[in-house]
Amino acid sequence: MHSSFSDNDSLSVFRDRFFIPNGNGKEKIYFLGNSLGLQPKTARNHMESVLESWHQFGVEGFFEGENPWMDYHQGLAELMAPIAGAYPEEIAVMNALTVNLHLMLQSFYNPDNKRRKILCEAGAFPSDQYLMESQVRLRGLNPAEIIIEVSPREGEDTIREEDILEAIHQNKDEIALVLWGGVNYYTGQVFNIKKITEAAHNAGAVAGFDLAHAAGNIELKLHEWDVDFACWCNYKYLNSGPGAVATAFIHKKFHHQSVNRLAGWWGYRKDQRFLMKKGFVPGPSADGWHISTPPVLLFACLKASLEIFYEAGMDSIYRKGSAMSTYLIQLLQKIQSETGSDIFRILTPVDEHAKGCQVSLLFKHSGRLVFDHIISEGIFADWREPDVIRVAPVPLYNKFEEIDKFSQVLTDTLEKIKA
Repeated sequence: MHSSFSDNDSLSVFRDRFFIPNGNGKEKIYFLGNSLGLQPKTARNHMESVLESWHQFGVEGFFEGENPWMDYHQGLAELMAPIAGAYPEEIAVMNALTVNLHLMLQSFYNPDNKRRKILCEAGAFPSDQYLMESQVRLRGLNPAEIIIEVSPREGEDTIREEDILEAIHQNKDEIALVLWGGVNYYTGQVFNIKKITEAAHNAGAVAGFDLAHAAGNIELKLHEWDVDFACWCNYKYLNSGPGAVATAFIHKKFHHQSVNRLAGWWGYRKDQRFLMKKGFVPGPSADGWHISTPPVLLFACLKASLEIFYEAGMDSIYRKGSAMSTYLIQLLQKIQSETGSDIFRILTPVDEHAKGCQVSLLFKHSGRLVFDHIISEGIFADWREPDVIRVAPVPLYNKFEEIDKFSQVLTDTLEKIKA
């Protein structure tokens, strides 16, 4: 299967656009795009361009030079829009992921005497759990009473779609917000954002999403699906560097409404910003949620990656990403069949619509031993306590041959353990 795809792999040329980690004069296999994407080779040039503008123009770099800083974020929004399935005016490149989620809850979580509950996935990324707990407490409420978690059924690893929809329906009179992940960070399960949004709206609730593991990984149509808001970091699949600036999506239906928000100078409408008047007047787009002067040096790193995504095309990226994870799962199933190994099981759903790039393996025993050996063989994967190895071959810089190599290393390791 993989050879026919790789023979026609139009994305193979993009591998050379990234720096691949090297050890002992040999390229390593980097399967950690789900944690920190690799550095685009143009990132340094983009950063140096910003530094040169600062050098040459000082503060006038906001208005002068090849890429004036005042409008830098608008170019990023245009490049990000196809990744999100959004209009550029629905995109705000700003802050960090959890900061943006706090800002969104300030606007869209409005509990009253009847509707005050938040429905979310059990096992959400810890930062999201802390976010919800603190937002609930700030409103004088008890998280244990307010936050509803939907869990996998007993004996299962992933959450059934019908259970999510049923939980929304069962609590339809009390839910103020459904806050869900696009892809579960632990299992790699992809959730049906469209159906969850529809169910939330039918229940009279707001639908918001953490897309940290979804943006740049799975197909998104946030505007078409009528998602109210979504936030994501850009340092995973979007390769923008450690601590990269994040992104928020706010559906355009809210742009001209009087929505509660935490305000700041950069969110003031652009044509009047420098009048320095009292009384906040938000910009008539997602820009109205900006707060602070933007980190242009971080913008430069993001621009380097987004230009590659734009050139590669999202359809090709999604198609190859799905093919790579499908091939990886097929090899893992073959290993289980041929070795009779019951040491691990595949957590990630095998259905192509329920997975992205990441494949998670749960080990019944010897997991850490397997992981250490994989790392010693020059393969980047990661370990998630207590017993999971996550592997994420990504379409822009990974090759199918690297999946073959991983499969062989895993097979050899399991044989040594059995011996």
